[in-house]
This record gives sequence, structure tokens and C-alpha cells, in this order.
Amino acid sequence: MDAADHAALTTAPTDPFATSPTTPAPAPPTGPRPARQAAAPGGPRATPPAAAGEPRATPPAAPLAAAPSGPGAEPPADQEQAVRHALRELLAERAGPDENRAATATPEGYDTELWARMSGALGLAGLTLPEEYGGTGRGPAALAAACEETGRTLAPSPLLATAVLGAPLLAALGTPEQRADLLPRLADGSLTCTLAVPGALALALGLTGDNTAHPWSGDGRAGGIQATRTTDGGWRLYGEAAQVVDGHSAGLLIVAAHTGGFARSRTLLFLVRADAAEAPGLVRTRQPALDPTRTRATVQFRDTGAELLGEEPADVLGALATAGRAAAVMLAAEAVGAAREALDRTVAHAGSREPSGRPAAPAPTVDHRLADLYVQVETARSLTHCAAREPGPGPESGPLALAHALDALRATAGESAQPHGGTGPTRDQEAYFHRAASDELLFGPARRLRARAAERTGPFGEVAA
Repeated sequence: MDAADHAALTTAPTDPFATSPTTPAPAPPTGPRPARQAAAPGGPRATPPAAAGEPRATPPAAPLAAAPSGPGAEPPADQEQAVRHALRELLAERAGPDENRAATATPEGYDTELWARMSGALGLAGLTLPEEYGGTGRGPAALAAACEETGRTLAPSPLLATAVLGAPLLAALGTPEQRADLLPRLADGSLTCTLAVPGALALALGLTGDNTAHPWSGDGRAGGIQATRTTDGGWRLYGEAAQVVDGHSAGLLIVAAHTGGFARSRTLLFLVRADAAEAPGLVRTRQPALDPTRTRATVQFRDTGAELLGEEPADVLGALATAGRAAAVMLAAEAVGAAREALDRTVAHAGSREPSGRPAAPAPTVDHRLADLYVQVETARSLTHCAAREPGPGPESGPLALAHALDALRATAGESAQPHGGTGPTRDQEAYFHRAASDELLFGPARRLRARAAERTGPFGEVAA
């Protein structure tokens, strides 16, 4: 590996979520190998200064909530760059390793002030929501850029549960009254929500199997979560949902439940206002998690009142599968951001060569392994970029992008934990390995994501189901 290839591993990659005119590539550097500069823990990656004649880095963008949209608005690439730069500046200030540990120790499991700034000043909670409900309507590519930045710092926040899992279902299935009441509060961050399902979340979202072929929500009159209609036209829920992301703190629960017994067996979605005064019989227990930045809870419904989301008949299973494929893109973006940061930390660590007075592995051996990881991470990043720009709801390539991203994160996290030079992994390095294992347990595994993608699109990309 020559000096040019070696230096390429230590610089920030070209952002695939943005487009720019093609420019001639600079001449390869000559002379001695440049020294690496270690990134500050939790901070943004160090970027070498621009050479003479090259444009300087774009300064942080203004608050995104005030950005124009619609005809005459800034082009999509500029919108995504604005999301990325503004969020990176905020996370560098409030989402370092120490700040993340302090945030996960709070009752909410995240930094409420950070979330208020993310959803208020930056408008992240409403990036994909229509403007008529207080959103900005920027589209999935902008949200993917934001998720990549939060994944890079492993920042704990309700962004995944609220903007990725909950809000799209409410927007797709809710009645006009429900959308008008709840979506503006979700868009401004004053209300958080999450999706609660019995059984495996990945199966309910159609990521690892056909969610219409398995009775994951319950069967007959028992199992899962059962919904029964009351004499006054309301609904009552009985059952339990485990591994609910942000289930202990979300103000609104979107619950998948089985109803109809054997004769009219079907799965419906229900709204449960999580305030204790309004939801008697609701018991929420925060659970220990392998990745503390991805909080989970067990939610029990003991004759809990609920409101039907939308109206019958509704294609609930189809809406869940569509939301699942879109969520896979955002999860892939998070994993890519985490993998890139883990790789940068590993490169910086390996560059010191003798971190504890003991010689590290020979330079060519380490360089070749890091080069392989770089290719793997950038491949996953490109797949995620393409999936985020795929037209229509529920991109078909989302689960495949997630599978590649989880593999890349697991590989880079494992390499970062290798004891180069006789030192073991630090707690910050282990955090990326925990995220990789946690996400694969919750949304994978990667082999099932690939198998389901092959079932849906066929081995050569044709849509099979």
C-alpha cells in the first residue's frame, strides 16, 4: 500500500448523500508518509486543511426548521449537507462518550435538552413529515444523513423510535383528526412515540420474513396482544410487548394487536396515550440492554384502554412492511456512521504503532486489513445512499443495505477491539461493538435480511412478491 492509499484511510470520505460536479482528482502525494492525527474522543473526525486553490469547508448551516421548501427551495444535496453540518456541530458539543453515558443514566435514557435542540432548532423529528403538519418534507435522504451523524457518535435520542418507526405509521394510517392532533406534536419534538409489537420486531416489520405468514401478533383468542371491543365502541388491550425501543419513555405507543378471534382474525394498530392518568393498566419496565444508547422496555397491557389507529378496513400488515423497509435504510445509515467512526479510531490507533511501548503489528499487515474494512464500509455506504434515494415508499433495497451495513459495523467494531500494540479495547471502542451486536439481535440477523430481500426481489433484482 503506497502513501496515497495509506492517507486515504485517514481522511473523511466523499459524502454520497450529496452530489457535486466532477472535478479533476489531485495529484498523488509524494515524499514521506504523512503522520496521522488522532480524532478527539466523541468529536468530529479531523479533516486535513484544504490545499491551495481548493474550496474551504462549508460552515455550519443555519437552523433547519427555518429553511425554505417547495418551489425555489435549495436543492436536495444542499439540504442534506445542511442537515449533516448543523447536526455534527451540535453532537460534537453534547454527544461525546462521557455525555452519552450521563444521558443513558437519566430516567428518560437520553439528553432531553439535546433532543429539544435536535427536534426544535434543527427540525429532525419532522424531516419527512408533510409541511401541513409542521414538518419540512425534506424526504428520506435528509433523514438518512441525520441518522448517519447520530450513529457516528452513538447519540441516544428518540429519533429512531419517533421519526423512523412511529410517525410514518401514523401518517400512513391515521384519520385526518388523528394526524392533525398528533403529527404536529411529533414534528416539534414535544411528543415522542414508538412502535410496540409482541414477538420479534424484525418479523413484524417484514424485514426477516413475511409478516402475513406468521401469527406474530397473537392467534385465536390468546397469545401476543389481544384487542377486544367494548360496549361503548372503544378498545381494551391485554398482553405484553418485549424489546420496545424507548418503550419506557415514549409519550405515545403505537401497539400492534390481534383481534377477531378465529372467525375474523386480523392485526390492527392502536394508539395508547402513555400518561399514567390516561392509561390505567399500562405497566412499563425499562430493561438492561447490551447497548445502553438503544434503550428498550417491556410493556404490559392489563385491560388498557386504546384508540384504533385509522379506520377499518386497512392494510396494516402492508403498512408495517413498508415502514420496515424505510426503517431499514435509516438503521443502515446509523450503522454506516458508526462503522466509519470505529474505522477512523482504529486507523488513528494503529498509526501510533507503539501505543504502550510495545511494537504493534507490522505496518503492511495492519494496512491491508484496514484497507479491506474501508472498502466494506464504503460499499455499505453506497448501498445505503442508493436505497435512500429509491423512489416510492418502502425502498426494496433497504433490507439489503441494512445487511451490508450491519456486517461492516460488526467487522470494524471487531477490528477496533483488537489489541494493537498490547493494549486492550477501551470502553469507547467496545460501545461500537455493543451497537453492532444489539442492532443485529433486534433487526437482523444479516443472513435473514438477505434471504428476505432475495424472496421479495428475486436473485437478479426482479420483484418476486
